[in-house]
Amino acid sequence: MKVIKTIGISLLVVITLICVYGYINMRDRHPGYRTDLIIENRKPGVMRAGFAAVSITPEYMEPWNDTDNNARYEPEKGDTYEDLNGNGKFDTHWIAGFGNKVAAQGVHDDLWARAMVLDDGITRLALVAVDVIGIFHPMVIDIRKMVPEEAGITYLVIASTHTHEAPDLLGLWGESPFRSGVNKEWKEYVKERVVQSVVDAVEVMRPACFRFSQNLTEGKVTIKDTREPYVFDEGLRMMQVTDAETSETLGTLIQWANHPETLWSKNLLISSDFPHYLRKAVEKGVYHGDSLIRKGAGGVALYVNGAVGGLMTTHASMEVVDPFRDTVYLDPSFDKIRAQGDTLGLIILRTMEEKAVEIREASINLRAKTLDLPLRNRLFRLAAAIGIMDADMTGWMKKRTEVAVWSIGPASFITFPGELYPEILNGGVVALSGRDIPVVPLETPPLRYMMQGTFRFGIGLANDEIGYIIPKSQWDEKKPYVYRDKPYYGEQNSLGPETAPLLYNELRQLLEELSGKPY
Repeated sequence: MKVIKTIGISLLVVITLICVYGYINMRDRHPGYRTDLIIENRKPGVMRAGFAAVSITPEYMEPWNDTDNNARYEPEKGDTYEDLNGNGKFDTHWIAGFGNKVAAQGVHDDLWARAMVLDDGITRLALVAVDVIGIFHPMVIDIRKMVPEEAGITYLVIASTHTHEAPDLLGLWGESPFRSGVNKEWKEYVKERVVQSVVDAVEVMRPACFRFSQNLTEGKVTIKDTREPYVFDEGLRMMQVTDAETSETLGTLIQWANHPETLWSKNLLISSDFPHYLRKAVEKGVYHGDSLIRKGAGGVALYVNGAVGGLMTTHASMEVVDPFRDTVYLDPSFDKIRAQGDTLGLIILRTMEEKAVEIREASINLRAKTLDLPLRNRLFRLAAAIGIMDADMTGWMKKRTEVAVWSIGPASFITFPGELYPEILNGGVVALSGRDIPVVPLETPPLRYMMQGTFRFGIGLANDEIGYIIPKSQWDEKKPYVYRDKPYYGEQNSLGPETAPLLYNELRQLLEELSGKPY
């Protein structure tokens, strides 16, 4: 009897400790934190703008060779950075995006926090594009609290480029599925550097003009949609900001929707993938060897992603044609991402030169809102409970996240906190027979239809990474499957089927408030 009682007490203690451990991991790290901004400024004037680029590459890692060229050495899994370089400074960084236990063996090109700060005299808006696979909302809030008050930031957006060739910042790609892949020292370093990028951009603000341009068709050249219905977000949208007094480029915001994973799963060198060459082309020009083919715009280029759900990618089976050499690249390589970056850079620079609309006076009208989403995904719940994922639960299995909309002159912007399916943004949501949930399409009309102005930027992975945002009528995780004979990757990496309609309704409401008319 005593033995049974002892076992019962021990079991109770173990269960209690497990519950306490789970509670600590899933607690609200920022109790009471909410964003609810409504800012109106309908009087255009000369705005001010500043740009900055700050490296977030792990400090001790050195490039294998000149970052402007290809890294010819191909390390093998199992090698360590210490073994290969003999410098005694090895510290594991697990590469995020494809699988567990993939340790970075060096650096091909730097990772960046690239900041743009815009000020119309009432609102100071900061947007930072960070070369990581994603950032959870608690880390965004941490960074906001770290930004000094004297920087005067009204609202800060942190958008991940979603590169699959950078160290894990979400915790999902560690040594095993049950161990976080986040290097805590590097995570703190990234926070500090993002703050520094904002401060640096504020310090160099200048009176500014805006040149908006877009190419809505040619960006499809290197994208493959890997899930039906085949709907893309292929448009290239640019906002070039110039000095109002000197006409020199301060910076350029570039929005396009594609997974930066062209290097694919065997790469072991840290890289921002194709955005590295795209940004280099826009800033410095496109070269063929030593010959300048098209002059760059100068300044600091920011790449932000769009609606990449579905899945928008330059798949390993997809060819990329070199714009200068008589070569077609199929296998993932640094040559392939260079050709991709140069191809996109040529399109962008030509579009900016030939089709720009210049605005000398503008203002910022902004809406931002916090919302709570139900966390239905059991694997995500487990990951949060055991501390692999940073959760910010505001209630029982309710996750805090955020959306925003704003307008500047003839352009409007929306942000969504994950990988939105393009049909929610651009149209084409379907409801096929045999679907899991018998509902008609709920995410209509498409978000871009409700946006104002000629230039409509949709910025994904902004202020959070909640996974895939799938139209509820297209949810497909039960047999018989609608399109194929096995589950899709998207449902396995989504909060749940309610995510899309809830996010859509919040963004629709903000867009209606911004425009002053219902849809």
